[in-house]
Amino acid sequence: MSTGRTEESHDGVRTLPRTLAEDLRGRDDAALAALLRARPDLVHPVPADLSQLATRSATRASVIRALERLDRFTLQVAEALAVAADPCTPPQLRALLGADQDPEVEAAFEPAVAALRDAALVWGGPERLRLVRTARDVLAPAGGQSGPTGLGPLYAEAGAGLSPARLQGMLADAGLPSTHDQVSALAALSSLFADRKRADALLARAPEGARGVLSKLTWGPPFGASPPRVVRAADARTPVEWLQACGLLLPAGRDAVVLPREVALHLRGGLAHRQVEPVAPPVTSARSVEPDQADHAAAAQAFTAVRTVEEALSLWSTESPSVLRAGGLGVRDLRRTAQALDLSEPGTAFWLELAYGAGLVAPDGEVEERWAPTPAYDEWLRRPVAERWLLLARAWLAATRVAALVGTKDAKDKVLPPLGSGLDRALAPVLRRDVLGLLASLPGGSSADVRALTARITWEHPLRGGELRDQLVAWTVAEAEDLGLTGRGALARFALPLLDGDEASVLGRLAPLLPEPLDQVILQPDLTAIAPGPLRTPLAQTLAVAADVESKGGATVYRFTPDSVRRALDAGRSAAELHTFLAEHSSTPVPQPLTYLVDDVARRHGRLRVGAASAYLRCDDDALLDELLADRRAAQLRLRRLAPTVLAAQADPATVLGQLRTMGYAPAAETAEGDVMITRPDARRTPPRTPPAPVPDGPPPVTQGLLTAAVKAIRAGDRAATVSHRVPTPGPLPRTPAAETLATLQTAVLTGDAVWIGYVNADGAASQRVIEPVRVEGGFVTAFDQVHEEVRTFSLHRITGVAELADDEA
Repeated sequence: MSTGRTEESHDGVRTLPRTLAEDLRGRDDAALAALLRARPDLVHPVPADLSQLATRSATRASVIRALERLDRFTLQVAEALAVAADPCTPPQLRALLGADQDPEVEAAFEPAVAALRDAALVWGGPERLRLVRTARDVLAPAGGQSGPTGLGPLYAEAGAGLSPARLQGMLADAGLPSTHDQVSALAALSSLFADRKRADALLARAPEGARGVLSKLTWGPPFGASPPRVVRAADARTPVEWLQACGLLLPAGRDAVVLPREVALHLRGGLAHRQVEPVAPPVTSARSVEPDQADHAAAAQAFTAVRTVEEALSLWSTESPSVLRAGGLGVRDLRRTAQALDLSEPGTAFWLELAYGAGLVAPDGEVEERWAPTPAYDEWLRRPVAERWLLLARAWLAATRVAALVGTKDAKDKVLPPLGSGLDRALAPVLRRDVLGLLASLPGGSSADVRALTARITWEHPLRGGELRDQLVAWTVAEAEDLGLTGRGALARFALPLLDGDEASVLGRLAPLLPEPLDQVILQPDLTAIAPGPLRTPLAQTLAVAADVESKGGATVYRFTPDSVRRALDAGRSAAELHTFLAEHSSTPVPQPLTYLVDDVARRHGRLRVGAASAYLRCDDDALLDELLADRRAAQLRLRRLAPTVLAAQADPATVLGQLRTMGYAPAAETAEGDVMITRPDARRTPPRTPPAPVPDGPPPVTQGLLTAAVKAIRAGDRAATVSHRVPTPGPLPRTPAAETLATLQTAVLTGDAVWIGYVNADGAASQRVIEPVRVEGGFVTAFDQVHEEVRTFSLHRITGVAELADDEA
């Protein structure tokens, strides 16, 4: 716990701080830095002095943010302080927490008080603990509301509206002497319940049923219903009337009563909480497997995760779904994609969200906007599988978008679509790291029960998330298993370095566990190809075009059909290229039926040409066109002959192509110039896109350099009224090239040295000043300005020159 919270006067007598600002003024630089690190919102912008720091640290928004970062026990200590006297002594606070009855509470007491002091939620001398007023208002609200402890208002607050006659009657019925005014009457009744013997004696006279009424209100809420009948104890007909007559219950409105705080504390035995939780709930192993088994299971799932994302985006390369008008993916497109991937719709939404968060898919930005892979997807495909998985895992760990919310409704009762807005939850990445960290703390190969994880996370973040927090824990466990971070519920050893940002170790541990992709398949006479394991990406992509996936599992079965072969021909491959491809990648001779199928489809492919007029058909074989005109199945196309080799159709080219293929023909689309239109699987790509930025969970963490500069600026602001700090000017600074200026400033950031700069502000006024650079990025320099004694931001393009300080200036 930080010291220096008292000051020593000139005569040697130690005095206590009277305000939070005085308390902060007595802290050393390390304590101030710890405060700014724990509450980064106080650094943006940097306070001018310690008085401003104290004011901002006591604002409601900042206090609530600080309270949300407390664990369960530290929060309970703050709650006890909120209902205690102000100031409160440590023995009084210990009594409210029951520390004398529980060694664990006693052991955790000092660290919790120290944490509250370091966060500037508690101030004052070591024997006079004072909770910041704003925190007291949040944790023990006034106006008759019950706070988290379930305690009602103080006796003086609850009885402020009672008449003098009523108060004197209460005193008499409680066995107390009468007083001369309302204030002393309330004080006498309050002190009665602070005296355990006298309070017990009063309760011993209570009628039957009175203790039962009190027991219902003791631990909160402290309010109950009661008819508005005012009587003396001798005339009471019910336990509630007797309790009101003796001052154990006070009126709280027309038809309600409240249990005053002093009475409740007596009934509770002086405790602020029914159950104090000084120790975090343990997370023990639910079941265990061999660590090697967990690693192999996780690696297999990691490989599956990469292939699933690849398969989904390969599908969207040729069949790009539309972007909804409000953003996101439609229900039908999600269902169609799920069917193609043979996955559930929630599972498909997770993989699509993962690809979106990794920057692999995005809207194409066209007038009729569609979802399509990005150029980053092609680069991702060229990487080794381990690197591809690492990108997905890293994106998932940092993402604030929560795929499990897809299909739920927002505050406006609108369904949240995948890839749409409204899915961001700032707490998600925090809890993901917490859950994985808890799994990492278990012995290797051990998994944890979701309920135990939820209880532990709830203890660590009692004020954050509520029901969503508990759901995020369960979703994190499931998604980590799907992604391959865990295997059989246990955190994989190759995933451990990911929590520390050691990506090289992740790749080094994961790569040997992944299956080696194959470059060969087994072709069979029944027009199928069997892939006994994972295939290399180029082979898998070509097979996905030239054949249909018939079944998945340990081995993938592909089936060649006339439609699939035509698809490969439409993609620009010739029959000779298909024969060569099959021969090179088959571990067995190419079966004759497959050779015949390729030749037969190739012979008929492109004899008919379909182009855009509305649509037209062109063929050198006029007999084939005669056959089409006579075919009743083509009636819906409303064909008519324009020339011996040309037919016109009253339908768009896509409809004509689809109908002719249904009829057993193999037409080819052609361009306006008469060339065959080739549809490649990677034809649709978006322009370069950046992944969606996570929603920040409050202000960004404060760097050490900015902390040092901020503390220096705050201290300087406190001295500004009495100390004038000037740096001698070295004369006009020569102009320096932009590259030299940037290099000098970056070096100063690394060394911590101060430098001279020439600067021209927005009004064109030139000046020279000494700065201590903290950060150089985005065209700006953040630095401590020694002349103005504050942290400022300077535009790089306005710096005319830079020079190092001489030894006598430094």
